[in-house]
Amino acid sequence: MLDNAHSPTSTSTPSAGRFGSGQAVRRLEDEALLAGRGRYTDDIRPPDCAALAFQRSPHPHARIRSIDAEAARALPGVLAVYTGADLIAQGVKPIPSVAGFARADGSPAVTPARLPLAHEVVRFVGEPVVAVVASSLQAAKDAAEAVWVDYEDLPAIPTLDAALAPDAAALCEAAPDNISAEMRHGDAEAAARAFAQAAHVVELVIDNQRVAAVTLEPRAVLAEVDAQDGRLSLQMSTQMPTGVRGTLATVLGLPAEQIRVRVSDVGGGFGMKTGLYPEDAVVAFAAKSLGRGVKWTGERSEEFLTTTHGRDVRARAAMALDADGRVLALRVHSDANVGAYPTGTGVAIQLLIGPWVQTSVYDIPVIDFHFRAVMTNQAPTGAYRGAGRPEAIFAIERLMDEAARQTGIDRVALRRRNFIRPEQMPYTNPMRQTYDTGAFEHMMDRGLAFADWAGFDARAAESAQRGLWRGLGLATFLEWTGGNVFEERVTVEVQADGVIEVYSAVNAMGQGIATTLAQLVVDAFGVPIEQVRVVLGDTDRGNGFGSAGSRSLFTGGSAMRTGADRTLARGRELAAEALEAAAADIDYGQGRFTVRGTDLGIGLFELAGRQAEGRIFVDSTSKVDGPTWPNGCHVCEVEVDPQTGDVAVVAYASVNDVGRVVNPMIVRGQLDGGAVQGIGQALLEQVVYDEATGQLVTGSLMDYALPVAGTAPDFRTEMDESVPCKNNPLGVKGVGELGTIGATPAVVNAVADALARNGRGALAPRLQMPLTPVRVWSLLQQAD
Repeated sequence: MLDNAHSPTSTSTPSAGRFGSGQAVRRLEDEALLAGRGRYTDDIRPPDCAALAFQRSPHPHARIRSIDAEAARALPGVLAVYTGADLIAQGVKPIPSVAGFARADGSPAVTPARLPLAHEVVRFVGEPVVAVVASSLQAAKDAAEAVWVDYEDLPAIPTLDAALAPDAAALCEAAPDNISAEMRHGDAEAAARAFAQAAHVVELVIDNQRVAAVTLEPRAVLAEVDAQDGRLSLQMSTQMPTGVRGTLATVLGLPAEQIRVRVSDVGGGFGMKTGLYPEDAVVAFAAKSLGRGVKWTGERSEEFLTTTHGRDVRARAAMALDADGRVLALRVHSDANVGAYPTGTGVAIQLLIGPWVQTSVYDIPVIDFHFRAVMTNQAPTGAYRGAGRPEAIFAIERLMDEAARQTGIDRVALRRRNFIRPEQMPYTNPMRQTYDTGAFEHMMDRGLAFADWAGFDARAAESAQRGLWRGLGLATFLEWTGGNVFEERVTVEVQADGVIEVYSAVNAMGQGIATTLAQLVVDAFGVPIEQVRVVLGDTDRGNGFGSAGSRSLFTGGSAMRTGADRTLARGRELAAEALEAAAADIDYGQGRFTVRGTDLGIGLFELAGRQAEGRIFVDSTSKVDGPTWPNGCHVCEVEVDPQTGDVAVVAYASVNDVGRVVNPMIVRGQLDGGAVQGIGQALLEQVVYDEATGQLVTGSLMDYALPVAGTAPDFRTEMDESVPCKNNPLGVKGVGELGTIGATPAVVNAVADALARNGRGALAPRLQMPLTPVRVWSLLQQAD
């Protein structure tokens, strides 16, 4: 049973054992969604709610000379028109930006101040400049168009190359070189010695193109003011309600306790819905100012223009190997386009989080990393499924395959020689990150067998008969999960009416976490899942980090199990009092406490009803010991049409070490769904800005290509539970991003293999995502 419209209607009472951990329980969330009873933010329509619309900058970089809103204010239905100057006059503060990082000279990281509405200068196309609140959405849109803004064009920096050019204009005075922050890791001198002594050196330039997080549900926010106590209440589509509440309190100058954030159904997040956006702050400000409900729902074009994008990193990567193929050193120097307003998340992903896994599953002794976050007149980047780890893993896996081609060492043997061995666990990598467990060679061996690696030649011959080049790609890798926030709070309430209601600050966004949490409650209490109600998404009920970084189960789930155990311990004490026995003599099972060796007992819910409040309630906060390191072996087969450049993924098999599996159906869905997104980046997706004008070219689904059902093969997906995590009591590892991380290198390595098998191996280093037909065909026309 779930909160809101997500209550199962079944009247049967199946045994609790059918719905606990390890069982492929059908998602409790789905019945309401499939029946059209989902409750998204835009579905919530309080009476007399006003609508808000924005006028956005048509320029990538310009000075705002003046704004004339008189005509707009005079239009029917208009309630208010706000500019950046208006917000400043009312004490609205900039949105907190990058902190904790530095530039090369040690000075703090740089970013222009970002107000919820642009003030004086606009820095990317689509930046909100004017907000209009009206009695209807159409009236708000009409009035927004009626506002006259006079701009003075400023020199634009529309691309990474333009930002780093010697004569580039400065986007921000404090950073004349347009570098917001940079970091170095490792030992550059030791790496230089290793490269000088190496028998083989492999180098690649690797682009991880900018991509958009295209969720089914756009961003949406509804703000209201409570008539009784004046508190500000937000209903919105977000992954992290507590974080949004805290940032909004800073921006509006309110105590956090004066703000409530609630979340109902969320139609996808992918990391993009993890923080406060300018639009959220403007809606909240308008509701507070007007004393009435105000709602904004983003249109698809607004989402492409203004939500945080992902990736956008250019890396120069090199690997030094000895004559036997052992890696001596890894060098990666990269520039990340973090857009016009670098955020703490966007910078951390590229300068720190991705580098944590850059050496992956390999025992690499020396690193030389240099990473820069570069400002441009594009939308900011931030978290997108994988958040830095896909970029890092793509680089190391491309290097591994290229090293195999150049040295003549079989790519499987090369990986085998460099794997971290189980006896080295716990293993600390050169970025000082400690892996608690890992059996990487075992996972690769299982993956190769599962994919029928040995039978590939026969399949390639069959493809050749149809004029197609078949390629075989491999990725062996790990990832880091958790956001380095390891504490979560849950509440457990056993009610006299036979329901166990649990609350968690992790959030549902389509990944099935409510079902998984319910299964953990079934494990603990031994009651049918129909008697469990999971409540999520309300900062008045509880606060925590939320759902990001594949942490929902291993932190939130561990907290849930701990909270349930603490509730049972409290119940045991209460049962001992009721049954006049020692607590140590009280047993529990299937919803009933009994005195050991007797027939005396009391039901869990009857016991709750005897309490003064008619319930047993426990508020529990607990921590896990560290991040998890899920890993896997992904094998992809593609067919390349040399006449057209078309690439089709025809087979995809993976073995994934995700620790203990609570719901195999949900885990498989996460792995396969993630892989589809990775395939999308490898073959299709790219956010494109015009290099001359800074205008967004891919501003709609007519221009931005996404994977569809026909893009994905029939996935063969297996979970290996033989290496449970040691950092949490459940033994689980994060899974939400693993497929995305493995898919891009597996696909691109498969295309490179297809080229090499057909005498075009020298072209493999030039492959750059997305591998669209025109790109592949054009590459094939080039001389080796």
